[in-house]
Amino acid sequence: MSISDFVFWPEHVILSVLVWAIILITLAYLARKPVHLAVHSFSRLLHHALKLAASSIMSAAHKLQQRNREVLLAAGREAAEHLVEREFERVDDAVRRDLAEYPALHRKLGDVVTKVDEDFQKSTEAPPSAPGWAKAVEAVAKIPSAGDPMVGNVLKSIHGSMVKANDHALAEYRKSSGRRHLLLKRMLPLWRKMETSLKQVDDNINSLIGRSKAIDKHMDEYEEIVRKTDRSEQMLSSSSLTQFFISAFVMAIAIGGAAINFNLIARPMAEMVGGGSMLMGFKTNSIAALVIILVEVAMGLFLMESLRITRLFPVIGALNDKVRIRMAIITFSIIFALANVEAGLAYMREILAQDDAALRAALLSGEAAGLTGISERWITTAAQMGMGFILPFALVFVAIPLESFVHSLRTVIGLVAVAMLRVTAASLRLLGNISRYTGVLLVHLYDLIIVVPLWVEKLVMRSQAAKSGAASEHEPQNMDDTIVRRMSV
Repeated sequence: MSISDFVFWPEHVILSVLVWAIILITLAYLARKPVHLAVHSFSRLLHHALKLAASSIMSAAHKLQQRNREVLLAAGREAAEHLVEREFERVDDAVRRDLAEYPALHRKLGDVVTKVDEDFQKSTEAPPSAPGWAKAVEAVAKIPSAGDPMVGNVLKSIHGSMVKANDHALAEYRKSSGRRHLLLKRMLPLWRKMETSLKQVDDNINSLIGRSKAIDKHMDEYEEIVRKTDRSEQMLSSSSLTQFFISAFVMAIAIGGAAINFNLIARPMAEMVGGGSMLMGFKTNSIAALVIILVEVAMGLFLMESLRITRLFPVIGALNDKVRIRMAIITFSIIFALANVEAGLAYMREILAQDDAALRAALLSGEAAGLTGISERWITTAAQMGMGFILPFALVFVAIPLESFVHSLRTVIGLVAVAMLRVTAASLRLLGNISRYTGVLLVHLYDLIIVVPLWVEKLVMRSQAAKSGAASEHEPQNMDDTIVRRMSV
């Protein structure tokens, strides 16, 4: 009877399992070192490969972050230059406008000051000069009367003349005072006019001072961007994120308006291009309505570019002013024509709706119901026509949030890409560490399977270590005996 026959007997299943387990454990014990080396090598290989991939991805993330920083600073520098240039243009216009008025204002102020000075000189009070005959009257008054009635009469007549002269001088003084007061009263509007002119000058100067402060602020931001400081990068990043979300919100509103516009003109377009025909799997009237809306958006972009409100197409902004103005007029004319077309389509839509209502009423034999509310339908007709005329002009302004969305989208994509690369690198590093410690775990599990042979090996090695320790203890005693014996000889 061979060992294989004994092992594979059905009634000795447990014994056969034990025999095979002993055989496999023995083979595993004999292959312990190669298996350990293979597991450690594979885990190290996988760990280093994942670590290298993580380092490469982190390097790519760092380069992408530097590139995003350069792009962000370049965009911020361009925007700051545009703002500073615009402020300088406003200051130049204000200075040209105000300085053009300064010669006339200076001449006006000079004339006013001259008139005021003349009137002031005329309004000065000149005291009346004393009459020359006062001394003569005083000398006559000193003549002794000695009871002579002639002297009394003379003095009395002199007194009367003095009273008359006094009354005449007082009247003249009052008349001159009235003229002075009239001149002073006439000076009041001149003073007010001068005050208004000076206030205008003060307002112009304050406006220039305010614009200069704004220019200083923009220049400080521009200098920080040129120096590539962290504060400028954070400021531009937050500004880009804010512009991205705000422009996305406005774009969503614009898309809603375009959807309403589409539903407003899609049905009547079926009467023009045919409602049953299909083009690339879609209804022709739907495609025609969508094309009209897209043409309106495109014309709005060209109009905004021609007016230099947006800068999506540098070629349009670099055109000659005459050509650019002509282009703006042409694009506005096209938008105006399309707005009239949409208003007509909206009117046609209301007519079709009324025809459908009349048809349903006729089919239901409810002619009275179909006639109700006809007098009020002009309200819905006017509302639809107004929406059809206004929505194309509203879509013109989509160019402004679209420009902000496009410019900020690059920054947002860069930030998201850097974040994804960093997360990927961190995940690869985690997987590398997991693979490394998984190899250690597999080695320990492998040793756990062959724990019995390892335990036997440990006992054998411990006994051999004990024997070698005893031999080392006897060896010094034999050496001492040999030395004593040699010394006695």
